[in-house]
Amino acid sequence: MDQLKKLIAALSPLQRITLVAAALLVVGGLFSFSHWKRESDFKPLYSSLAPEDAGAVVQKLKESATEYRLSDNGTTVMAPSGKVAELRLELAAAGVPKSGRIGFELFDKNNFGATEFTEKVNYRRALEGELERSMMSLSEVEQARVHLTLPKESVFLDSRQPAKASVVLRLKPGVRLSAQNIIAVTNLVASAVEGLGPEAVSVVDTRGTLLNRPRSSGSDDNQPSEASLDFRQRIESGVLSKINATLEPLLGSDKFRAAVSVECDFSTGEQSDETLDPTKSVMVTSQKTEENSGANSASGTPGTASNLPKPAARPGAAGTGISRRTENIAYQSSRSVKHVRFPQGTVKRMSLSVLVDQTARWEGTGVKAKFTLIPPAPEKLKTIRDLVAGISGFVAERGDQIIVETLPFESTLSLERPMLDAPGPATSPSLPKWLAPIFGQIPLWWLIAGAFAAALVIGLTAMMLLKKSGGTRSSVAGRDALPASTGAAPLGTEDDELQSQLDEENLRTLQTPVVTSKKADILVKQLRESIAKNSESTTNVLRTWLTAESNG
Repeated sequence: MDQLKKLIAALSPLQRITLVAAALLVVGGLFSFSHWKRESDFKPLYSSLAPEDAGAVVQKLKESATEYRLSDNGTTVMAPSGKVAELRLELAAAGVPKSGRIGFELFDKNNFGATEFTEKVNYRRALEGELERSMMSLSEVEQARVHLTLPKESVFLDSRQPAKASVVLRLKPGVRLSAQNIIAVTNLVASAVEGLGPEAVSVVDTRGTLLNRPRSSGSDDNQPSEASLDFRQRIESGVLSKINATLEPLLGSDKFRAAVSVECDFSTGEQSDETLDPTKSVMVTSQKTEENSGANSASGTPGTASNLPKPAARPGAAGTGISRRTENIAYQSSRSVKHVRFPQGTVKRMSLSVLVDQTARWEGTGVKAKFTLIPPAPEKLKTIRDLVAGISGFVAERGDQIIVETLPFESTLSLERPMLDAPGPATSPSLPKWLAPIFGQIPLWWLIAGAFAAALVIGLTAMMLLKKSGGTRSSVAGRDALPASTGAAPLGTEDDELQSQLDEENLRTLQTPVVTSKKADILVKQLRESIAKNSESTTNVLRTWLTAESNG
């Protein structure tokens, strides 16, 4: 313990603060890791729950003393991953959750004391709950609420009230109901309630947007319906996509703009044509009549003899019979009947427009530069018109029209003016001419970096020499103070002059931080000349320096 106190006492305030901060950081990291590990162990038990279902699930978990977490604004209940399956079985056995509001299971238990009003309210609640369950089974719907107003029957017409319904849908993120889905939801509610029509159902999303439009009535019957508008938009978008796909490879996606307007005829009817051809006739009916009458009538005893034909009488003889024959034939001219039924939604008229961009450029340089616009050639515009007419089903007899014009776009008009002195390609600084033969193959930046590194090394070396210069000067001072009998041979006058010259040059060298190559060469040259002239004296000087260094 004493050693620990001594160790802490030996630390500086900054070291103590750093040690405490490191300890707090380690403890906080361990706590955060344990908390994250514990929270990551929770898995969703139920998600997208109604408020009443979420409350029932939480109440059951509290009763069983099970730890839980809530997320997604209370619609998701999370539990430890090891208990998720067991908890789901326990809650299912307890009848929780009920998947939204209760349905027709509300009548599973008989309530003999319920009044007629209570029975009607319970029936409406059950019907609303069943409709909500059916809507939530759709893939696009996350949650649904249904409110019904059941019809009120009465013997008096003024007292009758029709059935109405309102539906609130919360869609899943990133999902949008199409027109077909909205119609399906409307018909689903209308078919489940007696006396409820689709026009009396309002469908709203959680943002307050009315999804289904009410049907027009009275004087508004001539207005186009939503289906007719969608049909027209589909035709226009189809033609426009064909135009864009054809012109993009030719002009570019940002070099033209196209628009399509289609006028459709949504009226329907039948037409019958009857044609008669007088040059052709056919026999329609033919009728023949033949009558025979005689002077003597049949007489005698009934039998075979009286029924046998009598021999023909001679002309002019008394009792001759009368014969009459009539034939009627009716003819009728050839006729053809043609029944034509006009479909609904035929294209009545179509208008197409294409706007083509122009080409812009600057001619000249500097202040004399001139901005010039170059429109497309007439042949190119005619080609564009023919292509658009071919792919859109253009019919001139129907009154269709195509307009192809060329105008400069805003991006073309904002073309930047070229710079007065356009910058050339970036080049590295060149070497001086007198260094080019030596370092011509090495980049200048490398040479600068190398020179900087060399200067740094020389500077560090000079600092080390300056630190040692103090010891050398003291050695020289000690050597001057030594007596003549230091074990070295006495020096003469010439030796004293040589020694003083060498000392002066040595001190001058040590005092200079960075020695240039020229001075170093001069010094080396002088030393060589001195050693060559007086080798013995130079040896004595060096011996004296070594002795002074060892004594110091």
